[in-house]
This record gives sequence, C-alpha cells and structure tokens, in this order.
Amino acid sequence: MKCLILAAGYATRLYPLTENFPKPLLDVGGKAILDWLIEDLEDSADVDEYIVVSNHKFAQIFEKWAGGRCEKIRVVDDQTSTNDTRLGAVRDIQFAVEQCSIDSDLLIMAGDNLLSFSLGRFIDYWKQKGTSCVMRFYEPDEARLHSRGILEVDESDRVVSMEEKPAVPRSHWCCPPFYIYNRDDLRRLPEAIASGCGVDAPGSLVAWLCSRTPIHAWQIPGPRYDIGNLESYRAVQKVFEKKMG
Repeated sequence: MKCLILAAGYATRLYPLTENFPKPLLDVGGKAILDWLIEDLEDSADVDEYIVVSNHKFAQIFEKWAGGRCEKIRVVDDQTSTNDTRLGAVRDIQFAVEQCSIDSDLLIMAGDNLLSFSLGRFIDYWKQKGTSCVMRFYEPDEARLHSRGILEVDESDRVVSMEEKPAVPRSHWCCPPFYIYNRDDLRRLPEAIASGCGVDAPGSLVAWLCSRTPIHAWQIPGPRYDIGNLESYRAVQKVFEKKMG
C-alpha cells in the first residue's frame, strides 16, 4: 500500500500564516501536521511509500522538509501556482497516480487534518471488509451538514450514497478526507473524471464510485481535527499542547 497526502491547496483562510508557507507543515504540539500523520504509520508494514502532492509555490518547502525524514517520502509538484489555477483534489490524485505510476492499494488523506486515534485501526477495518473504505462521523449540528460530504450508509456499513455539500442532507453521517481505495477501484479514476465526476472535493470520487462498486464506511472512534481557519488552528494547538504536556 502507498499513502498519498493531498497538500496542494493554498489555505487562503489561514492568511497570513499560509501566504508563503504550506498549511500541512504548520506546527502543532511541536511537530508539523504531516509529521503527526506519517509518524503514526511509520511502524506499519502496510505503507511502503508516502507521496505528498504539492503545488509549485510550496514544492521546495515540502522537499526540504522531506529531506530530513524517512526515505519513503516523495514530493510531487502539480505545477500550479495560484488558488485560481489549482487542479482540485481529484485531479491531484490523478496527477500523482500518473506521475508515480501507482498501481496498488492507496491510502489517501488530506494534509490538514489530525486524528485522536491511529490510522492503523482504519487499515485494519479495510482489511476486514476487503473493499475500498472511507471514514465517517456523526454530526448532530444540521447547519454544518451543508458544508460536509454526506454519506448514506446501510446496516452493513456499505455506502449507499455520497453527496458533497448538499442543499438537503440525507443523513448526519459525514465523510472526512481519509480514504483507502483498492487497486481495481483506483484504476477507474480516469473513467470517473471523463464521465463528469467532480474534481474539487476529494469525496467526489467516493460519490461516483459508491454506485458502481462496494465501499464501506468506518465509524471513527474519537475526535478528528480539521484545520480550516485561524480559530480552528489555535484550538488544535491547545489540544495537542495538553497532549504533549
């Protein structure tokens, strides 16, 4: 299995912190966000390579960071330089798959989320199910559902439908940006894009695939921290400062 980290965004809501520095490398509890994610998996025999897809503006910063870490990290530059010219998450996945000739099972995650539990538990669930898998959490606040990817899930955890930022949410189950795609499903990526799959949000690929192949959704066992703006960044810093203290 390879791990693809989506880190090509421009994080405009975190300016000025991220105007000239990538959000996934911001410090949280004495470590970069990416260090938390990768170190969680470093002892796993399942992941043999980490691929960070960056925009051109921040690629050299990521390369400098990767140079001081494990040899299994590779940085891929998607050649975009502004928020207006970004490829979108699904096209960044396609770009990285093609550039790195990925033909294996693939763990995909956003580089701006932190977890209170180990990703190893998600991988164990994927092994148990034998299908592509996503995470899910219950969001009680109906107002927040309109800005999330919303899942419908049956009694066996199978994803019945997925919709990004719905006007009328069909459930309270939200899908955070952590996915494991089996190799055969990943091979359908060009077909998905050619047939009109959304490309901006990473969950759009789940929305396209779930009506064509089984996908299961693992209910996460603890909090997930999405660093989207300055307020959420400060809140996460406080959580991890207590954790390290």
